[in-house]
Amino acid sequence: MSLFLIIDILGTISFSISGVLTALKKRMDLFGIFIIAFVTAVGGGTLRDVLIDADITWMRNLTFVYVIIGAAIFAIIFRKKLGYIRKSLFLFDTIGIALYTVVGVEKGIAAGFPPLICVALGTMSACFGGVIRDILCNEIPIIFRKEIYATACIIGGFAYFLLLKTTLAEDFIVIISGSIVITIRLLAVYFKLSLPSVYSKKELTEE
Repeated sequence: MSLFLIIDILGTISFSISGVLTALKKRMDLFGIFIIAFVTAVGGGTLRDVLIDADITWMRNLTFVYVIIGAAIFAIIFRKKLGYIRKSLFLFDTIGIALYTVVGVEKGIAAGFPPLICVALGTMSACFGGVIRDILCNEIPIIFRKEIYATACIIGGFAYFLLLKTTLAEDFIVIISGSIVITIRLLAVYFKLSLPSVYSKKELTEE
């Protein structure tokens, strides 16, 4: 099993659990939980594959469908063991965006796209499953808030291409790039870092 496939599966597991935790927070029924887990896990990747005219991964390889179902059942059964849902959701979401950023960038490279487009594909793969999840759960998507979210994916994607210019093995480049995404996201939340706001304090107060 290639590292690329392992990362893709791990990302699917992380986002599936993230989707389940969000659905549980909204008190959805069993059907709703599985739907949210599914769209969170494959939403971004499906959009990416449609745009680059590639085979939609989960439709060609049912392993991903089984992984989503298994991860969802695991999260439902052990939801109390996962601790505080908010912290668990943040953890699995962060791991998911890191893994899917790398997957998206590598798919873009394999399709022959320039670096800028590859980074965009990586960011899309990482973020748009969460966007669909949040919209279906009647939440404002994290990517549209002031939190550093997509920015972490973009930096990790460009780091991937910078590291390609070094003598590091590809496996290490993948691990380092993903770690950069996770580190930036964790630091942003811990130190309450955010992108500059276009709104004045008066406008925010009026809201």
